[in-house]
Amino acid sequence: MALILNIETATTNCSVSLSKKGETFALKEDYNNGYSHAERLHVFIDTLLKENNIEPSQLDAIAISKGPGSYTGLRIGVSAAKGLCFALNKPLIAVSTLEALAHQVKAKNGIIVPMLDARRMEAYTAVFDADYKPIQDIEAKIIETTSFSTYLESGTVYFIGNAVEKTKTVVTHENAVFIEDKLPSASSMSLLAYNKYKISDVEDVAYFEPYYLKDFVAIKPKSK
Repeated sequence: MALILNIETATTNCSVSLSKKGETFALKEDYNNGYSHAERLHVFIDTLLKENNIEPSQLDAIAISKGPGSYTGLRIGVSAAKGLCFALNKPLIAVSTLEALAHQVKAKNGIIVPMLDARRMEAYTAVFDADYKPIQDIEAKIIETTSFSTYLESGTVYFIGNAVEKTKTVVTHENAVFIEDKLPSASSMSLLAYNKYKISDVEDVAYFEPYYLKDFVAIKPKSK
């Protein structure tokens, strides 16, 4: 049956879903409470399972959004997923945060650029075609007026994610389509996780770490 619990904590959206054979049938998430994952994630998981009359032992796998994204958010999500895998003796599946975000765009043609906010004018990005095949690997990219110009000159480019707001201030090409107010969601992890489950593409629970892309940098508090 492939009953999978999907966990997404790479941004401010604390998101949990349940899926069967790649189809999401239950979702609990909260866009609007900042980085409150430490307080909300386990409550969301417990509530979602109880609302759907599912015992944790019935799960076939746990899927985690592996990043890139918020350092703290990713740590919390991965720690929760690994704890469940150890406790239940279930496999851990890692899903690319940007790839799952790209799957929120439904287009017959064109290019999809999922993008997550980093510091200043930087964003974590990747590039996919309309069939979600990767064209450009994940990178931390400085957004400039010429960013993605090659793709924009060739046709429609869909930008999605929480870096869209700052991107649209500098990328003004007529072929750019900005999909606003969208964050990574556990609902779009389901098919990707199921495809990995079918071929036993799972992680070593003991050694798995989130994909931060960049090292964590602590910011010193300002002197009062």
